[in-house]
Amino acid sequence: MKCLEKAINIVSFNVPYPPNYGGIIDVFYKIKYLHQSGVKVYLHCFDYGRGEQSELNNYCEKVYYYRRSKNVLFNFFISPYNVITRQSNELLSNLLLNNYPILFEVLYSCELLKHQKLRNRFKIYRHSNIEHVYFNELAKVEHNFLKKIYLKLEAKKLQRFEKIVSYANLILAVNKNDTLYFQKKYKNVKTCFLPSFHENNSIKCEQGLGNYFIYHANLSVAENIDAAFWLIENVIIKSEANFIIAGLNPPKSLMSKVAQLGNCKLIQNPLQEQMLNLILNAHCQILFTKQSTGLKLKLLNALFCGRFVLCNSAMLVGSSLEKNETLFLAENSEQYLAAISKISKISFSQGLILKRSEQLSIFSNDENIKALMNLIPSTNTL
Repeated sequence: MKCLEKAINIVSFNVPYPPNYGGIIDVFYKIKYLHQSGVKVYLHCFDYGRGEQSELNNYCEKVYYYRRSKNVLFNFFISPYNVITRQSNELLSNLLLNNYPILFEVLYSCELLKHQKLRNRFKIYRHSNIEHVYFNELAKVEHNFLKKIYLKLEAKKLQRFEKIVSYANLILAVNKNDTLYFQKKYKNVKTCFLPSFHENNSIKCEQGLGNYFIYHANLSVAENIDAAFWLIENVIIKSEANFIIAGLNPPKSLMSKVAQLGNCKLIQNPLQEQMLNLILNAHCQILFTKQSTGLKLKLLNALFCGRFVLCNSAMLVGSSLEKNETLFLAENSEQYLAAISKISKISFSQGLILKRSEQLSIFSNDENIKALMNLIPSTNTL
C-alpha cells in the first residue's frame, strides 16, 4: 500500500553545526523547523574541519558526511574551486537511495543539479548570494594580491557555472531583489522569496539604555574586516561613545588597530551566550557593508535581540526592511556620528519593542516554514 509522506534530502556546503555564521545559520534552523513540522530530513554535508556533530542527529533521519578536498591544484580547473572541491560520487549514490526532493544549499553544492540520474527528481536551489557579484565585491576589499586574483577568477567561474540552476525545479531566494534577478534570468524555473531561517522565535530586546555601541560579525571574512576598519577610521575614532567589536577569528591587524583606541575594545571568538549578552546589553548595533546581495543575518540578529540599530542602506537592500524609530540609516561618517549622538539620548521603550515586533513579522520562522512546506511535494513511498 502506498502513502504520501514529507521528506527531503538537504545537501549542505558545510556541516551546519554550530550555527554561528552566515548561510550556515539558515541551513541549521531550516533543518530544525522542518523536523518540528514532521518532515524527515536526510542531511548530506561536506566537512572541512567541523567534524561529525551529534546534535544534528536530533533533527535528521540520517546524516551523511563527505570530505571536502583542499587540493590547491583545483584552482587551475575550469570549474569553480568552491564547487569542484565539493564533488562526491558517494553523494550521488546516497541521493539515489530514496526518491525524495533534494534541496541544494547555495551554489557551491549544485554540481549534481544537472545529473542525468536525478533528472526526474524534484530539485531546489537555495540561494544565499549572487555568488559572482559577492566574490567580485570581496576582491575589491582584499589586500593580498594572490587572494585578490583568486577571488576575481572564482567570480568569473561562478558566473559561468550559475546557469546550472536552470536544471532546478524551484529557486528559493533570501532577498527580494535577488528574487527578481532569478525570475528574469531563469524564466523556466519557479522562483520564490523565502527569508533566511534563524534562531529567534521572538523579540528579545531589552528596555532602557545601554552604555556602548557594538559591531559584530565573522571577522575572518574580508568584507567584515573591511567594514570594521571603515567604522574605526570614519566613526569610532571621531566619537565620544564607547564601542565593542566582537566576532570570530579577527586578524592581527584589526586586533592591533583596536588596541590603539581608548573608546573601543575587541572581543574575539565569543561563545554564543556571551555574544547574545553583548547584543542584549548594547545600546545600539552599528553595522556597515558595501555588499547589497543576500540577506544579512547579523542584521536580523541585531533587530531581534538588540535595542537600536544603525546601518547603511546597503544592509537593507531587498530585505523589505525600512528605517523607523528603532532602525536608523547613515551613509557617511557625518551621518553615522550625528545618529550616534541622537540615539545615545533615547531610551528603548516598550512602545519601540512593539514597533520592532511589527517590523519583523516577515521573518517569522513559523510562517516561513509553512511556506516552505507548501512548496515541497509529498513523495510516494511503500
